[in-house]
Amino acid sequence: MSKAPVRFHDLHPTADDLAADVLDGFSRAQKSIPPKYFYDAEGSRLFDAITELPEYYPTRTETAMLHEYADEIAIKAGTGHLLVEPGSGSCAKARILFEGLQPCAYVPMDISRDHLHVAAQEVAVDFPWLEVHAACTDFTRLMTLPPGSPEGRRLAFFPGSSIGNFDPDAAVGFLGMIAEMVGPGGQLLIGVDLKKDKAVLEAAYDDAQGVTAAFNLNLLARINRDLGADFDLAQWRHRALYNEAQGRIEMHLLSRVNQQVSLQGQTFRFAEGETIHTENSYKYSVAEFRDLASRAGFTTDTVWMDADRLFSLHLLQTGSADEV
Repeated sequence: MSKAPVRFHDLHPTADDLAADVLDGFSRAQKSIPPKYFYDAEGSRLFDAITELPEYYPTRTETAMLHEYADEIAIKAGTGHLLVEPGSGSCAKARILFEGLQPCAYVPMDISRDHLHVAAQEVAVDFPWLEVHAACTDFTRLMTLPPGSPEGRRLAFFPGSSIGNFDPDAAVGFLGMIAEMVGPGGQLLIGVDLKKDKAVLEAAYDDAQGVTAAFNLNLLARINRDLGADFDLAQWRHRALYNEAQGRIEMHLLSRVNQQVSLQGQTFRFAEGETIHTENSYKYSVAEFRDLASRAGFTTDTVWMDADRLFSLHLLQTGSADEV
């Protein structure tokens, strides 16, 4: 029996979205670029390389946990869900769960069209029994399932501690969008990076090989390419620091000199030492994240941690239809 092809739904944000967001970020006292724009084809490739670095513990720790607890996750969560993964990337972590969860269909969502297309096709080849509905979308704005998605219970999967890219109030809003998408009786399996030693955290975001630096600088290359800006990448360097008061890693691009940049008919001046803030990665204790999730309408079913307490997986659920 032949398998149906991947159903691909392209809802990709336009260049105007990028332009508006960059111009808005550059209008502020602390200039910034939203981190969702890291993930063009080159950015996605570089991030996959970051996950293989010795300093970058989150991916290998979470991956090991998913392997270790896959059977337990399937028992706790149940089987036969519509499995939805916002920010699916290479789909590598979801693959660990397919056999145990036996989802009725898989919906990977990602902002990088080319990366998503390749990853979804590879899933379809390797798991021919699994129906795949790939949605290229900015899921931070629109958490909508593609048309034709199967009905039934929904389980969202959001690994990688990507929730840390949102400030806490925005994280509550985003989790609320997921709660609405999965609906009454729905679930969310989410990876959350735990608070730990500052040196461990900063090394993870400023590796010795400079891959994270290239990933950060690629944002400027993308803005040059897509928006016709004239950033000189040699005049910028990557900076990562742990802000203990805020409980977050911050990534910045630091201007090496006094300079100006043309963008969309406007000129922006940067002083030597001035930064563009490109990403936050908030870290939580288990109790802090449980409280955050509860504000979004989730209750915590189960929490798993690795032996070194570097990382955590949380299985959350919304109220049942009878409770709503």
